[in-house]
Amino acid sequence: MVLVMVLLLAKQIITLYHAVQKLFAKDQHALDIRRSKAFFESAFGWCFTDYGSEYSAFSNAGMDGGIFSAQRVMKAESGAPLLVLYSNNISESQECVEKAGGTITKPLFDFPGGCRFHFVEPGGNELAVWSESAK
Repeated sequence: MVLVMVLLLAKQIITLYHAVQKLFAKDQHALDIRRSKAFFESAFGWCFTDYGSEYSAFSNAGMDGGIFSAQRVMKAESGAPLLVLYSNNISESQECVEKAGGTITKPLFDFPGGCRFHFVEPGGNELAVWSESAK
């Protein structure tokens, strides 16, 4: 009986260890939270909950996170991580990005494993959209 309890406890500890190794949320800067929110709502259907004027949490994005007011933004060229969004229709996604006010910084290009384009959203951050194919 004690051995069974020890094994069950060990399994719970291993499960907990693996659970804390996963990405949970993503917060990003924005020069203008209002413009960033409007962009992500329009281009990708994200939902936002404001927590004051300096922070807005997003959901319906595949991962929860938030946008906070800052004087710096994320750009891959300056060594910042590149947030890559998945799309099952990359042409449609590019059109949505442009219609919502995003600026394409790297046009759609192929690479082993798929294709992607990079853009800057109105709040100043660079992101990318990836898909298996341009079709």
